[in-house]
Amino acid sequence: MADQIPLYPVRSAAAVAAANRKRAAYFSSAGPGPGADRPSRYQLEDESAHLDEMPLMMSEEGFENDESDYHTLPRARITRRKRGLEWFVCGGWKFLCTSCCDWLINICQRKRELKARTVWLGCPEKCEEKHPRNSIKNQKYNIFTFIPGVLYEQFKFFLNLYFLIVSCSQFVPALKIGYLYTYWAPLGFVLAVTIMREAVDEFRRFQRDKEVNSQLYSKLTVRGSCFIRTDQLDGETDWKLKVAVSCTQRLPALGDLFSINAYVYAQKPQLDIHSFEGTFTREDSDPPVHESLSIENTLWASTVVASGTVIGVVIYTGKETRSVMNTSNPKNKVGLLDLELNQLTKALFLALVALSVVMVTLQGFAGPWYRSLFRFLLLFSYIIPISLRVNLDMGKAAYGWMIMRDEHIPGTVVRTSTIPEELGRLVYLLTDKTGTLTQNEMVFKRLHLGTVSYGTDTMDEIQNHLVNAYTQTQCQAGGSSAASTPPRKAPSSAPKVRRSVSSRVHEAVKAVALCHNVTPVYEARGAAGETEVAEADQDFSDDNRTYQASSPDEVALVQWTESVGLTLVSRDLTSMQLRTPGGQILTYCILQTFPFTSESKRMGVIVRDESTAEITFYMKGADVAMASIVQYNDWLEEECGNMAREGLRTLVVAKRALTEEQYQDFESRYNQAKLSLHDRTLKVAAVVESLEREMELLCLTGVEDQLQADVRPTLEMLRNAGIKIWMLTGDKLETATCIAKSSHLVSRTQDTHVFRPVTSRGEAHLELNAFRRKHDCALVISGDSLEVCLKYYEHEFVELACQCPAVVCCRCSPTQKAHIVKLLQQHTGRRTCAIGDGGNDVSMIQAADCGIGIEGKEGRQASLAADFSITRFKHVGRLLMVHGRSSYKRSAALGQFVMHRGLIISTMQAVFSSVFYFASVPLYQGFLMVGYATVYTMFPVFSLVLDQDVKPEMAMLYPELYKDLTKGRSLSFKTFLVWVLISIYQGGILMFGALVLFESEFVHVVAISFTALVLTELLMVALTVRTWHWLMVVAQLLSLGCYVASLAFLNEYFDVAFITTVTFVWKVSAITVVSCLPLYVLKYLKRKLSPPSYSKLSS
Repeated sequence: MADQIPLYPVRSAAAVAAANRKRAAYFSSAGPGPGADRPSRYQLEDESAHLDEMPLMMSEEGFENDESDYHTLPRARITRRKRGLEWFVCGGWKFLCTSCCDWLINICQRKRELKARTVWLGCPEKCEEKHPRNSIKNQKYNIFTFIPGVLYEQFKFFLNLYFLIVSCSQFVPALKIGYLYTYWAPLGFVLAVTIMREAVDEFRRFQRDKEVNSQLYSKLTVRGSCFIRTDQLDGETDWKLKVAVSCTQRLPALGDLFSINAYVYAQKPQLDIHSFEGTFTREDSDPPVHESLSIENTLWASTVVASGTVIGVVIYTGKETRSVMNTSNPKNKVGLLDLELNQLTKALFLALVALSVVMVTLQGFAGPWYRSLFRFLLLFSYIIPISLRVNLDMGKAAYGWMIMRDEHIPGTVVRTSTIPEELGRLVYLLTDKTGTLTQNEMVFKRLHLGTVSYGTDTMDEIQNHLVNAYTQTQCQAGGSSAASTPPRKAPSSAPKVRRSVSSRVHEAVKAVALCHNVTPVYEARGAAGETEVAEADQDFSDDNRTYQASSPDEVALVQWTESVGLTLVSRDLTSMQLRTPGGQILTYCILQTFPFTSESKRMGVIVRDESTAEITFYMKGADVAMASIVQYNDWLEEECGNMAREGLRTLVVAKRALTEEQYQDFESRYNQAKLSLHDRTLKVAAVVESLEREMELLCLTGVEDQLQADVRPTLEMLRNAGIKIWMLTGDKLETATCIAKSSHLVSRTQDTHVFRPVTSRGEAHLELNAFRRKHDCALVISGDSLEVCLKYYEHEFVELACQCPAVVCCRCSPTQKAHIVKLLQQHTGRRTCAIGDGGNDVSMIQAADCGIGIEGKEGRQASLAADFSITRFKHVGRLLMVHGRSSYKRSAALGQFVMHRGLIISTMQAVFSSVFYFASVPLYQGFLMVGYATVYTMFPVFSLVLDQDVKPEMAMLYPELYKDLTKGRSLSFKTFLVWVLISIYQGGILMFGALVLFESEFVHVVAISFTALVLTELLMVALTVRTWHWLMVVAQLLSLGCYVASLAFLNEYFDVAFITTVTFVWKVSAITVVSCLPLYVLKYLKRKLSPPSYSKLSS
């Protein structure tokens, strides 16, 4: 309770009362917990004086006297709440509409309350409730909602809705301008491409659903256990042992399952895939059998039976399965470049309206001016190009294809084709540690017994101690069996010490070999289809043995005990066998197993030695969990810190000898707790903790997780590129810090500030003060302390952390990882990237602006959920430096050029209308407008997706070039304004030039201006290109050839006799040169006087 007492400076009673009222109002609106959806406390109208808003850098005395001098952090902006009509106009209408829609959806799709259920074996008629259909559906639409749904998704965007309205207006005779296909053909093409793409995606989802729904389990294994793979559920690739209900294993035949009177009582469907509570009851036996069910008795949907065969009773179906309940629909990610282009599109719309109003005003509002206004809006509608969306989407697809074809990053897959430009705008990279920066390949490195430590170069000593220990054991056994042999006298003191060390080594190695969940697996020599044959055909030699466990740490420990001479040769539900260095087989009966959980951070096993009938309770776990369990010692904490600084993952191993009476008492209490239907987990934990007292500390083990290849140069490259790297891991603080330094995430010369554990507001305040005084140092913080800081000082903490060159968050849960990503997005407004390889990284990957998954030992769940999938962490460098840069630069150029193409023809239309008394008459009609946006200019413009400003080698060699991309200078209002001015200049020159040079007929104006327009566009593409590709040349020649060839068929618009004369050629050439030559001169001067940074490197 002391942690919940707020700390305030001493003030007057009135001030205290006022602050309390404000504080009560704040906390009532804040809601419980730091992660709850609540209004931000930085938008309060008044500044209450509670500690939340006290400035940092206050001395400890400041808690008593608030008049002391201190420095303040930049305060969060306190915004004034908008009220009434102002609130409604400034976005309140959107909030109201969204709330109403959500309310209607909740009414229509009201979820059924989840309840516990009783399932009878073979008696479905006894089920009182109806449960969901046993099928999974991930499709967005059905046959009736497909077309309406796709159309809604398209027309909710401003660009497409605008063109729909414009196209529909052509059905009104008074507003009709030109031919219908001029407007409907481009819009129809866009919709057709979108519908086809959605149809393909929907069909793929249907096929995946059909494949999943067709998978069934078949029958029960004879031995009562099986192995399953859960990589698609939790990201872990190691096999897990699952156990059948024991009382059903005594039935004579499988068919008897349907004749017994039994039922399963199960808890209501829950999200947690690591826990289950239920009971199995058989009523037709005397007495009735009650057996508790736990997680080891379950097979969740989306898991695979890897060894053995199973028959089971279905408890949860369809939407109530764990896999479906844990599947969250990822957010629809929109790239920053798309948002910027959307803003520019709105600016173009305002320009369109303004231009139309100006034209109507210059007309003098004569006649039905509103009709003229609408006709001008239609005439200038090409200011907003409908081809913009199509060109960008096709460009994104091209970038994805290039990424997947890059031979330098083999195996890379682009799963989200809408955000490749995001790879070039990243400021924060949040990465997992295990399996991402490290290989997730564990190697045993250290055994520490307190007084002596063994490393990789002294493992032979352990082997010798083990041989001596088992040799002496055999001699003692032989001596006791031979009565005539007198007991040998103990030798001198030196051998006593040796025997003592040998005994301790023997006990430590035996504990490591027994305390685990590892099972040796032997591959069958013949066909694995027949269970009976496979049992006889198995090869039990050492070469054919592999180990399976839920953690690679476990496997590494058992492989190490095998290397020093104590080998695990077999294990089933009730026993395990070890082979000594002398070849003797030791059998141990497994009485109880306590699996590892994230809450307990330890696992244990109770075994009985068959040869001596001794009962021993072995336990191993993290030092934070075991320190209070083992007997007092003066070396554990220090050695754990030393090993962690070496980058080793540590486990503390301990044991306790039990008498038969102690075990029987424990077993009765344990079984009674397991049958409890309420608070079963707490009751079971309480019973187990009764054994976890004064345990004998045996040893401390250290396992190394090796770094992935080229992690150091990759991280250094990213840091030089201006990307701030945060490492979020569930590992302990010391190990995370060591990996951060060994991987050069934190340079060895850089200071590291380890955030002390805090549990209350006052502690967090003081620790943040201490952190505030540090400059240019990396931050290391635990998940618990992070939670406290975010609860009370969210804004201050994020602002301080963002100033650090690197941040390491250890002991992070998956939810915390995603929360950190969202905090960075909210507080900095910068683009974030998350990279991981396990199922616990999926939430972080989906929350980030750009998610990258690595196909690693923890499965493919992160890879499948990510936007980009890679096979090695080192591929991130090329993915960002080369492909991120190219995608952003190319899309920026492509988007602005497409807008230029619409602006220039709209400028020509405006000049034409102005010259002819502001008449709302189209300059070009029919196929000329369609051809201009497609066959005449589409290929050269789209060929800009092949352009590159620097070579890939140069981008990798100088990652500092990446910093310029994050500033967004390639596409901004400044560059947009430059293109607007270019369009106005060129459009004016083309139109005025044609009007000055045309002779007697109006058709000559159309021929001269349109031809000069097409040539100008082709030359402007050439002006924009920085590195030529042979396909660009082909696109230029193809478009020019198409235009020249089509002149013979455009008699309706062109005078064929005139366009074949020299007069036509020189007039078109003169206008084109005047429109383009000044821009070429300006570009040359700019490159000479103010060259970009990349051109300096290229030269």
